Amino acid sequence: MASRLRCFVNKSLALLLVAFVFLTGSYSFAASEFQKKKITLGTKTLVVEIAETPAQHERGLMFRNKLGENDGMLFIFDGEQTRFFWMKNTFIDLSIGYFDGSGSLIDIQEMKSGKGIPDAALASYPSSKPAKYALEMNKGWFSKNKIKLGTKLKIK
Repeated sequence: MASRLRCFVNKSLALLLVAFVFLTGSYSFAASEFQKKKITLGTKTLVVEIAETPAQHERGLMFRNKLGENDGMLFIFDGEQTRFFWMKNTFIDLSIGYFDGSGSLIDIQEMKSGKGIPDAALASYPSSKPAKYALEMNKGWFSKNKIKLGTKLKIK
């Protein structure tokens, strides 16, 4: 009986810890799930996290409470098509740049945090043209850095 009770208590504590971490965003493992690569946009060079798999695409920048000034995430897809992003469980406002298969910037949009918004009420941010890449950065990053439509993305 005592061992059953101990097992129950241990499982309950583990579940409480997982719930606490999930609800508060108090973890650092999210960033470690993504490799980093150097990219250039015009004359600007950055090191960004890379999302290549469907699971990484789905996770994206969810549950982040902040993003460094020049930090971001590059989403790489298999082909070109209209891409749709939304801000489910995303706690910070972001800018997104969509790039075609040749790496040309074709669209920039400002995305509002999804914090506290039910999934059914979240806005969708579709690319204006078929895109192979999407780069998420802090809100206003593209305009602040004078990155304009037509700018070329290079992945190193």
